[in-house]
Amino acid sequence: MISLETLCQHVGEAQLRALVAAFYRRVKTDELIGSMYPPDDWEGSEKRLADFLVYRFGGPQTYLEERGHPRLRGRHMPFSIGLAERDQWLTLMGESMREIGITQEAAEVMIPFFAQVADMMRNRAE
Repeated sequence: MISLETLCQHVGEAQLRALVAAFYRRVKTDELIGSMYPPDDWEGSEKRLADFLVYRFGGPQTYLEERGHPRLRGRHMPFSIGLAERDQWLTLMGESMREIGITQEAAEVMIPFFAQVADMMRNRAE
């Protein structure tokens, strides 16, 4: 059975990094959330998300070694994130998961995790 802690072992670090690359290809042209990302640091943003997912899903702890505690909510406070932004982030991640062929078994673990984290990032009352 796959868990959050064994996803990296099941999916593979390379496929998790491919997922993030597919996601960022979408974000770069997205009218709603694309402007939230620093235009001069696409590679850095992609690396940080990939490192975070690899770490969170049971792989190497590069993210913690380089960045420390994730503090996700605090790091996202400068951006106005409401329901639409949360939903768009989830849509783009779902499309990316399908593009790279994440298995149904892995998706059943990843989707609730992504939904929980994306909802936690909301910081705008609606």
